[in-house]
Amino acid sequence: MSIKLNGEIVDLTNGVQTIQQLLALYKLEDRLVIVEHNREIILKELYESTELHSGDEVEFVHFVGGG
Repeated sequence: MSIKLNGEIVDLTNGVQTIQQLLALYKLEDRLVIVEHNREIILKELYESTELHSGDEVEFVHFVGGG
């Protein structure tokens, strides 16, 4: 399955099927992240139940501290 993640085509061949699993793949599951799935912001409590399909568009916005 291929999706567009932050503007780049990504092949998911490792069993990733949900937003939660995609976040875990990129080690973002414990960080403050805003997820947009097909142009709709997904609430955190829906990450596990939001399934990914070939052709979906996903955007991750996460915050990086600094100073």
